[in-house]
Amino acid sequence: MEERAFNNPYPDYQPHGSTASASTTLSTPNDSEDNRCSSASPQRDDSLPFESDSQISSYFNKKITTKIKDLLQQMEEGLKTADPHDCSAYTGWTGIALLYLQLYRVTKEPTHLQRSLDYVKRILRNLNGRRVTFLCGDAGPLAVGAVVYHKMKNDSESKECVTKLLQLQRIVLASDSDLPDELLYGRSGYLYALLYLNTEIDPEPVPQSVIKEVVESIIESGKNFSREERKTERCPLLYQWHRKQYVGAAHGVAGIYYMLMQPAANVERETLMELLKPSIDYVRHKKFRSGNYPSSLSNETDRLVHWCHGAPGVIHMLMQAYTVFKEDKYLKDAMECSDVIWQRGLLRKGYGICHGTAGNGYSFLSLYHLTQDKKYLYRACKFAEWCLDYGAHGCRIPDRPYSLFEGMAGAIHFLSDILVPEKSRFPAFELSPQMKENKEEHNS
Repeated sequence: MEERAFNNPYPDYQPHGSTASASTTLSTPNDSEDNRCSSASPQRDDSLPFESDSQISSYFNKKITTKIKDLLQQMEEGLKTADPHDCSAYTGWTGIALLYLQLYRVTKEPTHLQRSLDYVKRILRNLNGRRVTFLCGDAGPLAVGAVVYHKMKNDSESKECVTKLLQLQRIVLASDSDLPDELLYGRSGYLYALLYLNTEIDPEPVPQSVIKEVVESIIESGKNFSREERKTERCPLLYQWHRKQYVGAAHGVAGIYYMLMQPAANVERETLMELLKPSIDYVRHKKFRSGNYPSSLSNETDRLVHWCHGAPGVIHMLMQAYTVFKEDKYLKDAMECSDVIWQRGLLRKGYGICHGTAGNGYSFLSLYHLTQDKKYLYRACKFAEWCLDYGAHGCRIPDRPYSLFEGMAGAIHFLSDILVPEKSRFPAFELSPQMKENKEEHNS
């Protein structure tokens, strides 16, 4: 485990206004086992990065804003040599459009929305039709295009994007399809695109009947595979990808269950209680003693702490389960995930979202939303502080170093969310009900 992450050099949160001194090592769960906290902290002072009302301090705000501008310049320069044909949200141009849409959401600067539109126009000329998901297929470009055009008050172009997105449904529902159910390449990735549109555009452009059909296809697939594996009683909804029963958010059940529990998916309460809840509990029982989760149900190695495989992805499933089922066990497990991420989440793989420090930092922001506990806002700020030294830690350089999910664009997205933590959301994964805000903006 040690070689996959750097030792966390930051003292943990002290609830009464100041962090520990540089000479103090704080104990958190499993510190004795992993010895993750070093005695030296890179902080210049002992002040918290936020005020008593949880607003980010002006000093930290300025540091982040300055760094975002610097990284944006580096990113734009680096993108000049990026793959011109990669239109995906995961590693390609849709991810960059999504970043600028995020920057517009945070700053309200029209130049960011225009920049997002520039990328959208480029993307929509190069759709390939090979995949159907938000992150890795045509659904992402079309959904982002619909939202950007909507914000630009170009309703005809927005509706055209929605129409093309809905036409992909026939591929998703085809009876002879070998489409998986996971988030990156499967049905859940298409479902996210539908839910994203309905939480970003008012009135909702996607009919509930369409969403229901996609949801039902995911549920039927999970029931059928569970039956094949003779696990109907223990895990009524079971899924595989590449012949493995993955757990994490990207390829596994955590991401699928998370999407099915979204309010916008409108899954019936009976289905949630009888099929989803026992399936989530089945995964919970696979938890390692450390609080982390395996990459697949058959894997007994406690080593990956990424959004795609491990606690940083599973934590979102657990938080949503707590919201839906109101049982403390889910929140307790989520808090254990948070401790694992705090101890082992400064990844040598880099600063990105899928398997980097930024993606791990989002788990703290989400837990802060749920609990309003400033400890989690503090932890998110410390991971952001790590990202402020982008490139200085000797991390591995990703294959697509400027992309949203592997590289610099993802770190910028995370830093921008730190500026307004109460509105933050993991890109292409978390959904926010923003009907009122969007309606007001559209009518202004």
